[in-house]
Amino acid sequence: MTVARGKAGALTSVTIIGGGIFGLACAWEMTRRGAPVRLFEAARIGAGSSGGHVGALAPHAPENWNAKKQFQLDSLLMAPAFWAAVEAASGLPSGYARTGRLQPVAAADRLQDRIAAAAARWLDGCALRLTDTPAGDLIPVSPSGLWLFDGLTARLSPRAAGAALAVAIRNRGGEIVEGQQPGLLTGPVLWATGTPGLADLSRALGRPVGKGVKGQSALLRHAAPDAPQVFADGLHIVPHADGTVAVGSTSENDYGHLDPDDRIDALIARARALCPQLRDAPVIDRWAGARPRAQSRAPILGPWPGRAGHFVANGGFKIGFGMAPNIAQVMADLILDGQDTIPEGFRLA
Repeated sequence: MTVARGKAGALTSVTIIGGGIFGLACAWEMTRRGAPVRLFEAARIGAGSSGGHVGALAPHAPENWNAKKQFQLDSLLMAPAFWAAVEAASGLPSGYARTGRLQPVAAADRLQDRIAAAAARWLDGCALRLTDTPAGDLIPVSPSGLWLFDGLTARLSPRAAGAALAVAIRNRGGEIVEGQQPGLLTGPVLWATGTPGLADLSRALGRPVGKGVKGQSALLRHAAPDAPQVFADGLHIVPHADGTVAVGSTSENDYGHLDPDDRIDALIARARALCPQLRDAPVIDRWAGARPRAQSRAPILGPWPGRAGHFVANGGFKIGFGMAPNIAQVMADLILDGQDTIPEGFRLA
């Protein structure tokens, strides 16, 4: 079935609702393929959960492999070319770099299966390895004197990446309308509306589909642009190219507001304890927002049941930026060419 082509085979206009990472990435991929695209963002680009600080593009653990992990790995491997094309089209930086990740090790003997699984699954040269001489300007305290390093993990600046995508889409002829809801919807429509979209789906389908989980992060002034990021004690510490370090994030299922609060102070204190190099780094920004998490914990992709010509891309939660290149490809295949390659666990059944 061909979904988005007229009788003469020409691509018809696609409407995308939502200017977060899923909406922007899908719009970019469709404009690259020559489709006329109009994207509506109710507020502004970067206003929602895609406007935070962290930008950690880290792989799932390589053991207990499944379709979700494979999809994410494929997306992480697509990322260098994806973001290079965005930067070339926009003339703006995305902050993308594959700088790797350090994790302090408590017991090395428990990691051999993980290291072996990464060697089998991941890209050559990016596998996990133990080291007692970690490189970089941010070295987390390790109780064993050992660190686990992987060369697959990358980072980007969420705000810079969103801005670059928006300019790239416009430079390729796509339209982005901010601060406005769409009017009459015709042609294929992709709903990439984050937490509000999960609530809409839940009401429409009469069952819980997902919800927003509040996350908070902080941005510190500390220059370590080429250092690996750190993951320890559930905390991401991500050096960015602009001389900042992002720290995040909380996961709050119950919350009364979406403003930053004193939980960020606890994050900052933990980051400084883990990386003493950040002890005197000033805090220059605090952020909070609701990140869309699906009931399945996997992204929700595909047709909207009962709404012909309407599609959904939602549920990015903590891995939206890492999943975006592959999700953009899959949704463009489906909407423009009728080719369905969505993993079964991602479908809104």
